[in-house]
Parts: sequence; C-alpha cells; structure tokens
Amino acid sequence: MRPISVTQTGAGSSAAIVLDIHGRPEVSLQCVVTGTVNYDVEQTLDDPASSPTWFDHPDTNLVAATASKQGNYGYIPRALRLTVNSGSGSVVLTVIQAGITG
Repeated sequence: MRPISVTQTGAGSSAAIVLDIHGRPEVSLQCVVTGTVNYDVEQTLDDPASSPTWFDHPDTNLVAATASKQGNYGYIPRALRLTVNSGSGSVVLTVIQAGITG
C-alpha cells in the first residue's frame, strides 16, 4: 500500500482510512504534530460507511497523545481515523500496510 495520509486541524475526526482486510496484517502508523493538540488514533472492525463504532488504538501511547508518535498494528482493523480532542494545532496521520502495492 502506498502511504496514505490524513490531516486533522482543530477538534474533530479525520476521514476514515480503509485497509485491505485480505492483505498482510502488519500496519505502520505515524502521527506528526504541529502546534498544540491532544489526539487519539481510533479503529473499527465495522464498515466505515455505515455508522461504525470507533475504539481507541490498543497502544495507549496513541491515545490522548500530545506529541508526534509512531505505532503499528499486528492485525488488520477494517478502518482507522485520527481524532483531535482539543487544541488549535494539527496532526498528520500516515498509514502503510505491508505487502500492498499500487
């Protein structure tokens, strides 16, 4: 998978990044903060087009974070997103899923 990035500025949630649920399970994440923010990386196993239930990333370093961080998944959620809880800065979330090209 080519890297996919979403940006969220100010409070709110980014668009969902849908992963290939038939692809390899290794997924790399990078969050780059500009300014002051508090953010969460969230995931769902639901169809993101039909009112999914979002859960915090299991790595607590990616929940209520205030600095740039990297993380990963050892399994494939159906989709993930970035939620800025507070602050006036922005966060760029970049995602790469192993073994997918195109």
